[in-house]
Amino acid sequence: MEARRLAILCSHLNPPGPNPTRDPTLRVSDCSSGSSGDGKVESSTLQNDCVFCKIIRGESPCLKLYEDDMCLCILDTNPLSHGHSLIIPKLHYPTLEETPPSVVAAMCSKVPLISNAIVKATGSDSFNLLVNNGAAAGQVIFHTHIHIIPRKERDCLWASESLRRHSLKLDKEASQLVSCVRRHLCSLPEEQLVQPS
Repeated sequence: MEARRLAILCSHLNPPGPNPTRDPTLRVSDCSSGSSGDGKVESSTLQNDCVFCKIIRGESPCLKLYEDDMCLCILDTNPLSHGHSLIIPKLHYPTLEETPPSVVAAMCSKVPLISNAIVKATGSDSFNLLVNNGAAAGQVIFHTHIHIIPRKERDCLWASESLRRHSLKLDKEASQLVSCVRRHLCSLPEEQLVQPS
């Protein structure tokens, strides 16, 4: 598992393909979020060894699809399908739990716009929206990001799609799970539970 993570990280650091200085479609991201007015991101908001932070600072190349003041969307350098893209916040948050709701909302608000363009451009039928949050879930780069993975009918991308699902048993175990989740939600500060109007 560790070797796989290292291989994926290396593929993000050294993407295969054209030399960025020769390919006019390859852009280096310029970062405006968290800036001090000169277009540079404050070092306290980014990590020196994070590949996504390097992209945001303009130190690593990327194929940029979209950018605004909160996030950018790039093509994944190790795609699961043609057009596999990543929406990345411009400030460094290692996991989804550590990412402020306003940043998550900004990223998610771009999904319809970006995914629609990707689906049309790739001739796909649909897409998966995915967040690998934590090592056990397959997160390799610890900078929050959302995957947009274009799909075509019968592409057999996920082996689990062929697995039969089991119906939820409405038993004591399920009731205990519901109670436990609700207890955890009730223990959160009220401002985390209030929905914006």
